[in-house]
Amino acid sequence: MSKKICVIGGGRWGENHIRTLFQMGNLAGIVETEPRRLKELTDRYPVEGFSRLAAAREKKFDGYVLATPAETHYPLGKELLEEGLNTLIEKPLALSSRHSEELLAIATKSGARLMVGHLLLFHPAIKKIKELIDGGKIGRLYYLYSTRLKLGTVRTRENVFWSFAPHDISVLDYLVGRPSLKVTAGGGRFLQDQIEDVTLARLEYPDNIRAHIFVSWLHPFKEQRLVVVGSRGMLSFDDSTRDKRLIYHEKRIDWREGKPVNVEGAGRVIDFEGRPPLAEELGYFVANLDRKITISSGEAGHRVVQVLEAVQGQLG
Repeated sequence: MSKKICVIGGGRWGENHIRTLFQMGNLAGIVETEPRRLKELTDRYPVEGFSRLAAAREKKFDGYVLATPAETHYPLGKELLEEGLNTLIEKPLALSSRHSEELLAIATKSGARLMVGHLLLFHPAIKKIKELIDGGKIGRLYYLYSTRLKLGTVRTRENVFWSFAPHDISVLDYLVGRPSLKVTAGGGRFLQDQIEDVTLARLEYPDNIRAHIFVSWLHPFKEQRLVVVGSRGMLSFDDSTRDKRLIYHEKRIDWREGKPVNVEGAGRVIDFEGRPPLAEELGYFVANLDRKITISSGEAGHRVVQVLEAVQGQLG
């Protein structure tokens, strides 16, 4: 029997969840407080509609997707998890580590499955990079860096790191396989007095692995690049390009008679499956409702909030 999922929130991203779950055959309910919008959605996707979360909670669906504004993630997530209801909460898990930690504790106590919507962990290119790292393709992992740059999408209530970097934090932790030990950061405010437009964060991981995240909404061109450097080779992927190629660079430094020597082979395009990340994410959530969530778990989402908070504390 297919699992029944209810989506809370009928905005732009909420409808993406609704449409994908409907196509998967798992959509069973929609919660939307605006009556006209709720009717639009239930006309388009003929499932039960609810104007109140309490009514949807009583149905005890197999799972719930919380796709509402970030400031509601903690109170609404708490309502669901306290009743032991399996929940996927869009990123960020909460707006403070105190609240994200509390949601974790509630889920543990109630037995609810908790997952966080860090979509890029289900991007086929990121999954392929993880496979290549774990398979030893690039040798020992040295360092990684992620850039998320563009002109625009300027926020007035959150800085660029809170807006852009949750994607990058989650990806770096996933690829390394462990949380960072230390974070340092700096940034610049140009458009608004209290809001950073540009930030650079440096992360230190176990085994001398280093990473940095550079994000800006004040930039002349769009770039969403990930570079991974190891002892035997390197990987690069730019999700903002038309061809979205994942490239293995046969480049490294060898030592001969005590001297560093460049080894530069040809680059090679690595193929990966082009499945939609949201379908992969929701498919994983549905498949693991009766098991343990290991990718994009509540614990991983909590660590992302901790890094966001640590950087915010250093930016002032």
